[in-house]
Amino acid sequence: MIKKIMIGLMMLALIAIVGCSGSDTNNSVTGAAIEDSNFVGDDVVKIPLDDVTNTVKKYNYDANGVTITYFAVRGSDGKVRTAFDACDVCGGYKGYVQQGRDIKCNNCGRVFSIDGLGSKNKGYGCWPSYLSHTIEDGNVVIKTAEIEAGKSRFA
Repeated sequence: MIKKIMIGLMMLALIAIVGCSGSDTNNSVTGAAIEDSNFVGDDVVKIPLDDVTNTVKKYNYDANGVTITYFAVRGSDGKVRTAFDACDVCGGYKGYVQQGRDIKCNNCGRVFSIDGLGSKNKGYGCWPSYLSHTIEDGNVVIKTAEIEAGKSRFA
C-alpha cells in the first residue's frame, strides 16, 4: 500500500513539474511577448509603425551571442517611444513591465509614465536606457550600431 502511495505522489510531482515548465514567448520577468528584431540591411532594424501601439512590444537583437532586449510603445500623444529594456542605474538585466499607461522597473519598483520616455537619463536614478529612433517610410528605424552599443547592459 505504501508503495502505491509513493508512486502516486511521484506521479503527481512529475505532472506538476512538467506542467509548470512549458515554454512560451513570454519573458517571465517582464510579462511581455518578445519578438526577434526585423532587419533591413546590415545597419538598421525596422519596425512597422502600425505594429507600435499603446501596449509595450519588446524585441530581441542578437549581438554576437548576447541578447539585447528593447521596446517600442506609443505615448498618449501618439508619438513612438523606444528604450532598452534595462536601466543604467539598477544594473543587471531585470527589465520593465507595463502597468496601464506607466512602466515599472522590475528591480527597484520605480514607475514612469510612458509619455516621459524617449530621453536620456538626467541623473535622477532608475530610468529605461535611452535608445533613439527615427520614423521613415512608415517604419520605426533604429540603427543596429546603437543597439549593439547597449550590449553591456545585458552581458
